[in-house]
Amino acid sequence: MPMKFPSFRTRRDSYPDKTMWTRCPSCEEQLFNNQLEKAMNVCPSCRHHFRLSATMRLAQLLDEGTFEERDPGLVSVDPLGFVDQKAYPDRVAAAQLATGLRDAAIWGIGRIEGQPIAIVVMDFGFMGGSMGAVVGEKVARAAEGALAERIPLVVVSASGGARMQEGTLALMQLAKTMAALERLRAARVPYLSVMSDPTTGGVFASYAVMGDVNLAEPNALIGFAGARVGAGTIGQELPPGFQRSEFLFRHGFVDRVVAREDLRQELARILRFLAPGAKAATRG
Repeated sequence: MPMKFPSFRTRRDSYPDKTMWTRCPSCEEQLFNNQLEKAMNVCPSCRHHFRLSATMRLAQLLDEGTFEERDPGLVSVDPLGFVDQKAYPDRVAAAQLATGLRDAAIWGIGRIEGQPIAIVVMDFGFMGGSMGAVVGEKVARAAEGALAERIPLVVVSASGGARMQEGTLALMQLAKTMAALERLRAARVPYLSVMSDPTTGGVFASYAVMGDVNLAEPNALIGFAGARVGAGTIGQELPPGFQRSEFLFRHGFVDRVVAREDLRQELARILRFLAPGAKAATRG
């Protein structure tokens, strides 16, 4: 009579669900997601700053319950009928489903330690945070809203640049946003720019670097074009880390590099310092 050996079934439920863990891309340590969220999505071992969604960024920066979103219904159209591997409307629909956002930026009115501000937050998860007509319009409307209510403007950038699917219309947003910020500057209303990883391309070339104070998160990639393109343009090797926030701070391009857990307090401190200038302008 043949002998039967017992069979063993793998107990999959005895292993942790992979969605409960995240591997740090810097030190490769496995991090428990609940602990990572409590640490503001900063690796406790190597201090790597993970990218944040727009909603998480707003929750970390603003006083609870103070945010009022403006123009939530703005959505991208397809003026060029652009198709690469898939049609542009399909890409937008997929990004909306993945992120729960209408486009790559949210703007509204909120408070930081009781101080009212207009704020724009970008989300890299939405088509790489690319700037199309909707993003440019929201930044411009935020600047106009800050000017009308005479409150400071804060923009948190996270972008790969202009949205190629909208062609020249995307590039026009550079001029539109800069014109709105120039009106803000002329009225002496403070504008604070926060650059997170990454801040590149057309966003870098326009409003991201034009703050009265420019802040950056640690080790954020900040620059117009890639390192290889830059080296090829000038015909020589560039120093290591030349597009990281610490290098830019040492060379005076960024005013301060601020860790995520200190960012809210740092913004509040700067806003308290700059706000009297905006009030003084109303008396002039």
